[in-house]
Amino acid sequence: MYDSDIGDDQLIENFVKGDNKAFDVLLKKYQNRIFSYIIQLVHDHDLANDVFQDVFIKVVTHLKRKSYNHQGKFLSWVLRIAHNQVIDHFRKDAKMPSVGKSATNDDFNIFDVLKLEESSIEDEMVNKQILADVRSLVEQLPKDQMDVVKMRYFSGMSFQDIADKSNVSINTALGRMRYALINLRKMMKEKNIALVV
Repeated sequence: MYDSDIGDDQLIENFVKGDNKAFDVLLKKYQNRIFSYIIQLVHDHDLANDVFQDVFIKVVTHLKRKSYNHQGKFLSWVLRIAHNQVIDHFRKDAKMPSVGKSATNDDFNIFDVLKLEESSIEDEMVNKQILADVRSLVEQLPKDQMDVVKMRYFSGMSFQDIADKSNVSINTALGRMRYALINLRKMMKEKNIALVV
């Protein structure tokens, strides 16, 4: 168990060496402040959750690649990543109608499918078929990845709840989601499933 006095840099160093509990301590320490910051920018709880997830996947990736070099400034570094993720989201949204997002884009979220303002019966039928296709692909994922996708997208659970229910660290839950999305994109490409109308 970690002492509350341990510094961020020590926690980061421990995490990079393989101690996932160190990352959990960092996440618990800052998650409310980071989520509050994101929600102030986007004014939407669901979108804030998505951005928060993307931010921590980026944070984990940077830390594991040992590309973090902001000693003593972890929170401001994460807030800058969060700010950039929000800007990227709005920039992408401005460029692409929500029905035409590219399945090859790395930040593409498979479950942001078809948010139509005025859905016709045909649109709704297509939407249901796409969702059915995505659900069948989810069933083909390795069990740990399939479980995290179902808990997150079909049950609406937070990553903290997923981690608790799966008896793993938040870092592990985030990693499973990242690999699940990568695998889903690969399967979609192989099966020529396009999430566009």
